[in-house]
Amino acid sequence: MMKQMSFADAEYAGKRKQTRKELFLIEMDQVVPWKGLIALIEPHYPKGEGGRPAYPLMAMLRVHLMQNWFGYSDPAMEEALYETTILRQFSGLSLERIPDETTILNFRRLLEKHDLATGILGVINGYLGDRGLSLRQGTIVDATLIHAPSSTKNKDGKRDPEMHQTKKGNQYYFVAKAHIGVDDESGLVHSVVVTAANVADVTQVGKLLHGEENVVCADAGYTEAEKREEHAGREVIWQIAARRSTYKKHGKRSALYKAIRKIEKAKAQVRAKVEHPFRVSKRQFGYTKVRLRGLVKNTAQMVTLFALSNLWMARRHLLANAGEVRV
Repeated sequence: MMKQMSFADAEYAGKRKQTRKELFLIEMDQVVPWKGLIALIEPHYPKGEGGRPAYPLMAMLRVHLMQNWFGYSDPAMEEALYETTILRQFSGLSLERIPDETTILNFRRLLEKHDLATGILGVINGYLGDRGLSLRQGTIVDATLIHAPSSTKNKDGKRDPEMHQTKKGNQYYFVAKAHIGVDDESGLVHSVVVTAANVADVTQVGKLLHGEENVVCADAGYTEAEKREEHAGREVIWQIAARRSTYKKHGKRSALYKAIRKIEKAKAQVRAKVEHPFRVSKRQFGYTKVRLRGLVKNTAQMVTLFALSNLWMARRHLLANAGEVRV
């Protein structure tokens, strides 16, 4: 648990107000299910080698989450821990022993190796479900493009072979694609798939459904998803947006056109919830460009980000149930 706001430096503590970053960390300290995440990772966490004790798992977990929240690279995270008191305080570390960038990298690789990002999403969603935030209603599916570095100034002299170029509008982008399944009631993410940009959205729907839906909502890019072989026998109502070209032929003044537009507007209002996790990951957490190479590494990061976005979106509900924020 994050300690109360007490600093060794009396001048530092006495003449400044709390920043948005501090207030954010105070809230996150109270809403992250620390015990569940520690229990998930602990069986895979090394106990230390050669007589040198490993850093406490809680400290490394907190450092890893701060990397995701604030977009730090491994070396930038190390420097930030040296420079910023509030980050050390949140992680429970002191200046006498700060993990270097290699240690931070190795912890991330540990999570990737054992697919623990998926477990983190599961722990967080179980925690939210226990607190009345359902993730078993209808599902909204959608995808977003995440830019990838197009530079070839790297060790291999090549762009990431697992990413792909795609055209949007009249412009080409080198990107990855994040597909998500979102609960249509709570707006929380329950499934994430990351692919190259040239993978069609409609092919990923089966991986985004948890199997207990009564309805599936999607935009027009998923037209005829219900006819695909993998959905044979799936008993759900498919609420797929109609392409405007299919009904504008009726004329904007016709009663049929107006009725269809009203139905499409109602569908769009439900689908709007799927944009909230994208906004949190891109605007709140600043994740607009992949920083790693390869789908495995980027999938682990994106799954973690969407898990953390669930906590961010649910924080007011969680804090209201836990009482006032402690500062």
